[in-house]
Formats: sequence, structure tokens, C-alpha cells
Amino acid sequence: MPDPTRLAEWLTRLVQTPSVHPDHAGPRAGTTGEARLATQLEHWFAELGGEVHRDLVYPHRWNVLGIWRGTTDSWAALDVHMDTVGVEQMLGDPFDGRVEDGKVWGRGAVDTKASLGVALAVLEEMRAAGQRPAPNVLVVATVDEEVGQGGAKALAQWVRRQKLTLDTLVVAEPTLCRPVHGHKGGARVEMTVHGKTAHSSQPHLGQNAITGAAHLILALDEENRRLQGLDPSPIGNPTLSVTVIHGGHALNVIPDTCTLAIDRRVVVGERALAVGEALGALADARSVMPVTTTVVREFDAFYQSPDTPWLQQLAAWSGNAPAVVPYGTNACAYGGLARETVIFGPGSIDQAHGEVEWVAVDELVKAAQVYRRWWGVDR
Repeated sequence: MPDPTRLAEWLTRLVQTPSVHPDHAGPRAGTTGEARLATQLEHWFAELGGEVHRDLVYPHRWNVLGIWRGTTDSWAALDVHMDTVGVEQMLGDPFDGRVEDGKVWGRGAVDTKASLGVALAVLEEMRAAGQRPAPNVLVVATVDEEVGQGGAKALAQWVRRQKLTLDTLVVAEPTLCRPVHGHKGGARVEMTVHGKTAHSSQPHLGQNAITGAAHLILALDEENRRLQGLDPSPIGNPTLSVTVIHGGHALNVIPDTCTLAIDRRVVVGERALAVGEALGALADARSVMPVTTTVVREFDAFYQSPDTPWLQQLAAWSGNAPAVVPYGTNACAYGGLARETVIFGPGSIDQAHGEVEWVAVDELVKAAQVYRRWWGVDR
């Protein structure tokens, strides 16, 4: 039986080591980026008997990889992202890592340092007992999941350079210990409507780009309604949302530009880049003013059958049926990297990214029980 106290202690250490993504950093973020945590993990991995590797992804930001050699030729890999979202909106100390009411509190507690704490605790148990895992275990702490998934892309390249054949790969996210076999992809698009500036006392001499953007928003809303009328895919219907709008210079100036940010969720059977390009064509056809469209980021959906052997084994171990989720993960970067890829982890996505964040210690125990079976500690 995993030790709940030790699981919580490992997670507290991780939460108390800030790793806010640089793009989310603010005055309360402390030392931003993943470097401080990555350096600490290199030390812990070595202490726990791992072969430690560093793979530079961006300047001062690197993936940390630990390998624990098993008694068989199979490979089991775990990807846990180190970066967290920002903390400026959080109540209290975002990095206190306190254990209270059967929960560990603080930024990253559920997304996804909980899974990293579980892995460290199980590896510590194995080390103390003089045990080796059944498969070769690869634990990777990746950077940049919350923004660009650069760490995941680098991990895929690293595995292929090493010519490893991964049998099982867990992408750590808070799923309430339910094995997840699919999620939507996304196309992030910016549209800039171009008008003509003028004095606001004579608006007829200009072309109001905000007004033009309003017409375009209505067309995009109409497109979202069309998408909801399609036959659903195995992971549901595509969605389209206008999430940010910027425009205007001053109260007495007709705006000559207005920019919209669009989030288009992509399902099985769609290609994210093609979806983004199609949105550009829709904007050209429906905008009442000239418009330029840029695909800022695109990632395809992730999906595999719920009937694969290891997915069913995870479902049996966890007591939870396989499911799909609406949010994106690093799994979309790992096509063909492993024979089976599953998203799995303790806690709920409902507790992520908010003004408070926590994970129940009971969830850590459930996850640790699954890890022990996965790695052959409990046969």
C-alpha cells in the first residue's frame, strides 16, 4: 500500500518549487520557467538510481529524462509537464504546498505535479526495497506544455534518435485516474479586419474596423452552429469560439484595425492546419472589409480505440471506464511513438488553472497503486 504521507510530501516539494511558464509570468511567479525544478529533478532522479539525461528545448529550458532499467526488454514511459499556468489570480500563497483537509494545495498540485510526485514516491519505494521494475521505465519531465508543446515535440525526437520502441506511454493529466483515449485538437487563428481611420465626429469618412469585426463575429458564430449540427465524431463535435478582441486607438478616433483571436477545436477526421486555412477562406468570403488571417498554432486530435489491451488493463486496475476529454494534451505530439498511449493522472481538471488549486491525497494513492502494477512492483 503506498504511503499517503510520503506521496503528499513529495508533491509538497514540487509545488514549493515554482515553475510558471514564462508566457504566464507575473510579479507573483517567483523564478519563472522550468529550470529550477528541472535542476532539482536531475538530482532526485540520480538519488533514486536513475540514468539522468538532459535535452535542451529552448535556452535555459530543458526536458529531464530518467531511465530505470527493468528485468525485461519492454519500455514504459511517463510524460509529466513541469510548467504551470500563472498565479496572479490565486488566493493566498500559490506555492505553499500545504496539506490540509486531505488535500495538497498550490499551483501545479493537480496540473500536473501530482503525477510527478506519485512517480517519485513509487521510485523511492522501489529503491528502498532493492526492487527493479519489470519494464524499462522512462520518466520525462517536459517543458512548455501550457503554450507550445515544445517539450513534447523534443521528447518525440529524442525517443526516435535513441531508436527506442515504447510499449506503453502515459501522458500525465488530471483525469480522476480514468484512462483517457482521446481528446480534441485545435487551430488557434488570428483575424485582423482592416478599415480606415477618421475623426469620430465624421465617421462616414472612415471605415470602422470594429464594426467590420462585429459582422465577422456573427459569421463565425453561424459557423459554430453549423458545426454543432454535424454528426458527432468519437470525441464529439468541433467547436469555434472568439476568445479575444483588440481594436481602437482613442475615444475620438474611428479604428482602422480590429483583431480577433479564434479557438477552433478539431476532431477525429480533421487536420488542424487545413481547418485553420479554411477559416481564412470563410473570413475572406464573409467579411465586409479586408481581413488577414494567420494560423498561430495548430495541433491534431488524439484518438485511439478504447478496446486496446493495455487501456483495458488500466481501466481494470483503476476501476474506471475509458473516456475522452475536451481539453488538449501532449498526446497529440506522440503519434506512433508508442504501441499504446493513454492520458492518465490523479485529480480533476476542474481544479486546474483557477484561483485555488488542489488534489486529494486519496487520488495520489489510487494513482500510485496503478503505477506499481504498471511498473511490475505489485504483480
